Amino acid sequence: ADRGITPLARIVSWATAGVDPSIMGTGPIPASTAALKKAGWTIDDLELVEANEAFAAQACAVNQEMAWNPDLVNVNGGAIALGHPIGASGARVLTTLLYEMQRREVHRGLATLCIGGGMGIAMCVERN
Repeated sequence: ADRGITPLARIVSWATAGVDPSIMGTGPIPASTAALKKAGWTIDDLELVEANEAFAAQACAVNQEMAWNPDLVNVNGGAIALGHPIGASGARVLTTLLYEMQRREVHRGLATLCIGGGMGIAMCVERN
């Protein structure tokens, strides 16, 4: 039912992926790659990225492998600066992304995070 609420964005695609637990922090790499492919987007289509930082080396590995524009990633600071609430990181990452997309008036963004044991998850969102 119409309640006069305007959605912040629509979910275009999402993906999960797993890697060997010995490299657990890199799960966002295959998850982000798969989500972008499902959306029909490339890294160059992204206007903002919010990538959870479980720890600094993990974030550096994901950023380097994804080769996305560092000026578009975690523009307000990542989890190292803002916090890494276990069990709520996904909500924090997506909410931060959506409100920054609105503030900057951009249309395409990606939220991603690693999950213990080698999993990764990513979501592509788009504002009208």
